[in-house]
Amino acid sequence: MKKKILKIVGVVVFLFVGVLIAAPFILEAKIGDILKNNVNNNVNATLDFSEAKLSLIKSFPSAEVSLKGVSFLNKAPFEGDTLFAAKEVGLKMGIGQLFKNEGEAIAIKSLTVDGAFLNIKVNEEGEASYDVGKSEEGDASEGAATDGFTLDLQSYEITDSKIVYDDLVAGMTLVLSNLQHKGSGDLSLAKSEFDTTTEALVSFSMDSTKYLNDNAIKLDALIGVDLEENKYSFLKNEAVVNQLPLVFDGFVKINEDNQEVDINFNAPSSDFKNFLALIPEAYSKDIENVTTTGECSVSGEFKGIVDDEHIPTFKIAIASDNASFKYPDLPKTVKNIQLNIALNNATGLTKDTYVDIKKASFTIDGDKFNLTSKITDLLGNTKVNAHLDGIMDLANISQAYPLPDGMDLSGKLNADVTTAFDMASIENERYENTKTSGKMQLTGFEYSSPELKNPVRLKTTSMTFNPSTVTLNELDGTTGQTDFKAKGTIDNLLGFMFNDEKVEGKFDLSSNTFAVNDFMSSEDVVATDENPNPEEQLKIPSFLDCTINASAATVIYDNLTLKDVKGNLRIVDEKAVLSNMTSSLFNGKVSFDGEVSTKNEAPTFAMKLGMDQLGIGESFKSLELFKVLAPIASAIQGKLNSDISLSGNLNNDFTPDLTTITGNMLAELLSPEVNTSQAKVLSALDSKFNFIDMDKLDLKGLKTALSFENGIVKVKPFTIAYQDIAINIDGSHTFDKKLNYTATLDVPAKYLGNEVNSLIAKIDDKELDNLTIPVTASIGGNYTSPEVNTDLTSGVKSLTTKLIDIQKQKLLNQGKDKANELIGNILGGNSKETDSTSTSQDDTKEAVKGVLGNILGGSKTSQKDPVVQESDTTTTTPAKTTVKEATKNILGGLLSGKKKKETEAEKDSVN
Repeated sequence: MKKKILKIVGVVVFLFVGVLIAAPFILEAKIGDILKNNVNNNVNATLDFSEAKLSLIKSFPSAEVSLKGVSFLNKAPFEGDTLFAAKEVGLKMGIGQLFKNEGEAIAIKSLTVDGAFLNIKVNEEGEASYDVGKSEEGDASEGAATDGFTLDLQSYEITDSKIVYDDLVAGMTLVLSNLQHKGSGDLSLAKSEFDTTTEALVSFSMDSTKYLNDNAIKLDALIGVDLEENKYSFLKNEAVVNQLPLVFDGFVKINEDNQEVDINFNAPSSDFKNFLALIPEAYSKDIENVTTTGECSVSGEFKGIVDDEHIPTFKIAIASDNASFKYPDLPKTVKNIQLNIALNNATGLTKDTYVDIKKASFTIDGDKFNLTSKITDLLGNTKVNAHLDGIMDLANISQAYPLPDGMDLSGKLNADVTTAFDMASIENERYENTKTSGKMQLTGFEYSSPELKNPVRLKTTSMTFNPSTVTLNELDGTTGQTDFKAKGTIDNLLGFMFNDEKVEGKFDLSSNTFAVNDFMSSEDVVATDENPNPEEQLKIPSFLDCTINASAATVIYDNLTLKDVKGNLRIVDEKAVLSNMTSSLFNGKVSFDGEVSTKNEAPTFAMKLGMDQLGIGESFKSLELFKVLAPIASAIQGKLNSDISLSGNLNNDFTPDLTTITGNMLAELLSPEVNTSQAKVLSALDSKFNFIDMDKLDLKGLKTALSFENGIVKVKPFTIAYQDIAINIDGSHTFDKKLNYTATLDVPAKYLGNEVNSLIAKIDDKELDNLTIPVTASIGGNYTSPEVNTDLTSGVKSLTTKLIDIQKQKLLNQGKDKANELIGNILGGNSKETDSTSTSQDDTKEAVKGVLGNILGGSKTSQKDPVVQESDTTTTTPAKTTVKEATKNILGGLLSGKKKKETEAEKDSVN
């Protein structure tokens, strides 16, 4: 019997375990559908997840559902926005909940959420993205809504999550990041206690002002939960805000139309460290080892209702009297600290929130600083009334308070300033509604920081604060190689300080030496595959919107030194616009207009330059751009007039990126001298022609135009002269100095030697007096190793054709003269004596008849015609051949430097 019972029990256990193992595979699809339907039928949003897993064994006697890749997307008016997302959501429930129908509520006992993102938005119409519940009318009409879920929670946990609340109506943003939160209790009871722990970083901003920025908060709280009254009370708790410990008591009650709040808090200790703890940790540094004296109290209360029109009334007070603090590693102490600060709202209306700084003062080594201020309508059109005065040795600050690494201050500040303004006037740039008065003077100031290339030293700075502007009376300083003096006005200092506006102003700047790069801020450029070792990229400050009338005795830019620089500089939108700029450079004058912009990833520039009487050699040796535009100019000495228009990108060091520039250049050479040895291409040409000395080229008054784009410089055809030889040049070269040019020389006949001159003398024709022969030289290769090829084909053809045409014309003219003479004798009745024999007379008559017949077309040919034709052939053909061969011999000798008797190849190459 026992064995039988054991067998039955064994079978039952086996079946039970089998069911526990098999059930998840059977129910996983069902539980996923149940969860989606229960949620989606009750909300105006869409729940989805990539995977649902069910486990019955490890959580027995409960069932555990794991959802991965969870998303909860809004519908209109936030169509497509993510309200909630999580890497994983875990739900624990009784096994019986798995067998409920789709219309029945599921009771959840435990909830875990990992990697969640809760994104709550309130749009400009006041609609909230979390308001996703379906209306009762919708429920009735659709008939599909269910009770969804009931919470019988005994525990929950949220890890590595983030909550964002963005309210466009209030202009408020609250962010909780790195959120770790958990709680345990029994919410199935009407009244219970829930034990919670919370850690997070909180950021809070309103109307473009950031009040908290990743400040750490911690809260360990035992919360009393009364589900019948929807009331949650602080029973026992301890919070840490930044580094300030606080204790809370009170409650929050959720009503149908509003929430009731009654909470008090205070700091359990009155040590002055309480005040330092309010300062963000990044600025207060490590306060644990700071020595303090005196007391500081922090307390507050929130009381009232929260609805669409009201917030709780509140009072927050910070007070201290004659306190001090000293950092252990610094020599000086901040003493006599007086604080009386209140943050209040007595009506529950946001516009009535205000801050009252009745007193805030301290001394360091005898220097005293005072501040009083009242800031009203804090959450509306904020109004500020403030006064500050004091004398402060700035070097004492770094000896009493730990400044960031690399930051050093020195100098004497003397200030007495009063201001009154409202934010609406600042935001709308109505600075006439603001009132600021007083003076500020800074002497012996020095500031250094890793963000600056060199320390900034201000010998004297003096400002006067006027109702709507700030007058810079004097600014005398240096940085790096630069010295500068300035004066002018700032139109919107308050807008820059409180409304994230750009500094607007007009200034007069003068300098003896001004190094441009000293004033460029820098930012790190991220390494890429194309640029694995990036340099620092120079940036024009984005907060500047000013006009500067500048004059400088010397301006240093890269390797250039400009003298007597004057002009106008407009800085706006990360762009520097130059106009009416003039300068002395390379013993000449330069004028330029243009702009440089660093707004895009790659800096850009566009420039127009006018150059008058610049030294050619210095210009083309010092300016990298000129080296690639006209490399041959390095062999030329003299003066240059030029107009240049160009644009393109800049490298990180603000030198032109030659692969991107486009533009054109017009240049005129004045009194130039050529040194062939300085340019290999000229030396190569010089070696090809024995009758030309390239050092004696006449370039005076030469005007040439060129254009450049995509790394190619195209030269407009131009002509230069060597004595009575015209040299026509045309072609292009690349920025990496690859040459593609053609030089055509029109060589006069006198350079062709005695043979051709004797031949020309025999022909004896006036057309040959100014005879020139075209000789073509093709210039290729690289500028440092040019290749020059000479082509005689066109020269031979031209000379041969010319000489043959002249000779043929002479022969034709001779035939016409003889015919005219015979016709004239016949028609004119010439009585010249003839031979007495009749035979000779007949022959003459026949010849005359034959000539006349040929001229008039009466008879085709006489018996003598073939003889005449043969004579022409035997005369012309050898002459043509002889002339051509002689021409080739002459030109070959001309190019090689010696005469040749045999015909040479028509092309000769020199590398």
